[in-house]
Amino acid sequence: MNLMQSIRNNAKLHSKRIVLAEGTEERTLKAADIILEEELAQLILLGSESEISQKSTELGLKNIQKARIIDPISHAKKEEYTQMLYEIRKSKGLTIEQAGKLVEDPLYLAVLLIKAGEADGEVAGALNATGDVLRPAFQIVKTLPGVSVVSGAFVMIMKDKQWGDNGVMVFADCAVHPNPTAAELAQIAVVTAKTAKAIARIEPRVAMLSFSTKGSAKHEMVDKIVEATRIAREMDPTLVIDGEMQADAAIVPSVGNSKAPGSDVAGKANVLVFPTLEVGNIAYKLVQRLAGAEAVGPVLQGMAAPINDLSRGCSVEDIVNLVAITANQAAGV
Repeated sequence: MNLMQSIRNNAKLHSKRIVLAEGTEERTLKAADIILEEELAQLILLGSESEISQKSTELGLKNIQKARIIDPISHAKKEEYTQMLYEIRKSKGLTIEQAGKLVEDPLYLAVLLIKAGEADGEVAGALNATGDVLRPAFQIVKTLPGVSVVSGAFVMIMKDKQWGDNGVMVFADCAVHPNPTAAELAQIAVVTAKTAKAIARIEPRVAMLSFSTKGSAKHEMVDKIVEATRIAREMDPTLVIDGEMQADAAIVPSVGNSKAPGSDVAGKANVLVFPTLEVGNIAYKLVQRLAGAEAVGPVLQGMAAPINDLSRGCSVEDIVNLVAITANQAAGV
């Protein structure tokens, strides 16, 4: 069984409530039909019920009636959610009138549903830019306790099974934070290890990457990685982590033994934390293209609830997979 099928199977076991903010979008509706047929999650679709019904009929979809449909303009709890949003944001200058308008925005309503305990996670982005998806999440759900930074991880599934755990590795941050501080990088390492467990189904061995291994080079950029490793260990003393470390020392046993003898991570890392977004984004794309690896993600990390962003060029299958991943995050397994 491949990893994605395992993720789907696990989603079925937990039946989490996932809200799709773009409920009238064609790819989203097609994905919802598959999700409901396979029982990967309970779905909440946001949008006009008549429009969703009409489009579903036109597309020949058979399962959409199993979803809960909420019209952001006229739903029964609109006033309740308006008041909730006002209370959350009034210190930032939001008026009750502004809150009433924002509650009609599916991206805001989706996050309010999570905040109210009516949904476990959200997937959006087929129509909306990343910033528009994340803004309500930052304002309403916020980040995990002790975490101030959101990051994006990719589960990399290699054709060559010698890497990571039977070809499975996790790379971060490849999607969100351009230049994290040492403290932020430590947070990224800790939450990426959790993603490795919950999504990739592996026990994390985290390498904090640099152009230096164990003092082989001196530079403030190296100092940042050393400090980040120290902080990450303080945040989670059980974490198997080491750094600073060059990429070959992290993943090639012979190089790891030579450059970092005695390390629990060197030569056998399955989680790679990159020093900047620039490095991480370049690295995952090179591995994807040159090694023919499957890149599953980005999986957003650090939010207090699982909220994931699609590419606007996503396929129906991408949406189905990301809903399954979000359900796994919500289950915490």
